[in-house]
Amino acid sequence: MKFLPLFLILLSVNCMTQPKAKLIYVGDPMCSWCYGISENMSEIKNSYKSKLDFEIVMGGLRPYNTQTMSELKDFLIHHWEDVNRASGLPFSYGILDKDDITYDTEPPCRAVMLVRNKYPEKAFSFFKEVQKAFYVENKNLHLLNSYEEICVNLDIPYEFLKSSFDQTQSKNLIKKDFERSAELGVNSFPTLLLEKDGKLHVLAKGFATVSEIQEKVTRILDR
Repeated sequence: MKFLPLFLILLSVNCMTQPKAKLIYVGDPMCSWCYGISENMSEIKNSYKSKLDFEIVMGGLRPYNTQTMSELKDFLIHHWEDVNRASGLPFSYGILDKDDITYDTEPPCRAVMLVRNKYPEKAFSFFKEVQKAFYVENKNLHLLNSYEEICVNLDIPYEFLKSSFDQTQSKNLIKKDFERSAELGVNSFPTLLLEKDGKLHVLAKGFATVSEIQEKVTRILDR
């Protein structure tokens, strides 16, 4: 009977017990800077998909807010214009004149959470399409039918979302994401974290370029 050298046994045990490092992205579909960093996040996620796990958490920018889009127009347009200049991503501003749509970000967070829990591999793509539906197409994300075309395009059964979107259980479940965001110490969106060896490292708070994020990831992983 052959015996493995002790150092190989220890190495094998260590590899089995060491969790894979993970990118944790905390955002909100109705957060303009989350929209602004979306293409950069896609590049980061794809470039590290073989090295890092990925988790997307809905932070809840303004859940249950009752102010209308028109009431917040002056505040929001300033941010949207800043995001447009920084990212080059398109915006449509017509929704800012709506006085019958509140800036309640809970419903789209709930939709993303439901898709993530059922179809995790499609969660980030769904998140990005929801952002476009709001910022480019100016859809009312409180309405279930605003997500139908997104589901069709991503091959996500719309009936699944239709049956679960307005359930009390779903409305309670999204609060777990908001709690998770708070537990992570996140107080602004977007926030990108790298979890390694049980420790959290901040990669970005707000907008950041791909090279800025990659530089931090490399430095942390090489420690």
